[in-house]
Amino acid sequence: MKAKYNIKSVVTIVVVVLLGFLISGCFGLGSSPKSEEDSSADQPKSRETTAVYYDFEDVLIPMELSIVKNRTVVILTPGFTSGLITLKGRVERQSLFNFFNNNMAKDNWTVISQIKSPGITIMVFQKPSRTSVITIRDEQIYTYVEVGVAPTITGGSGLSGSNLIE
Repeated sequence: MKAKYNIKSVVTIVVVVLLGFLISGCFGLGSSPKSEEDSSADQPKSRETTAVYYDFEDVLIPMELSIVKNRTVVILTPGFTSGLITLKGRVERQSLFNFFNNNMAKDNWTVISQIKSPGITIMVFQKPSRTSVITIRDEQIYTYVEVGVAPTITGGSGLSGSNLIE
């Protein structure tokens, strides 16, 4: 009888240990694919959400910048949005310059002019019906970005100087 009792105890201990290994192994297997899926799922999401379009549908803005509401004016009219969006963030001016240079070209804007000085960068872009001016200014804590979009004033078609005066 003692041998049967010892075999039962040994079998019980072995079963408990095996169950422990199986359970810990399942948890380990279950968590590692999830973390890989989560990390791979986060990477595309972070790529997708690194920049957003605010009021201007074709001017991409980095997520590191936040809107300064009391210095922002946007005018919505049927078929056209214009105005000035002021943003701030802790982003290097050269990084913002590169960002806007690349993304404005992707959104079919043509570079008209770029001015760089020690504290301010001005970038002017144009499309057939409108112009965008982006000003990047370094200050003590934040870098400020002003994105202005306005209708292009032309002599032939569209708005003209004489129409605005009348």
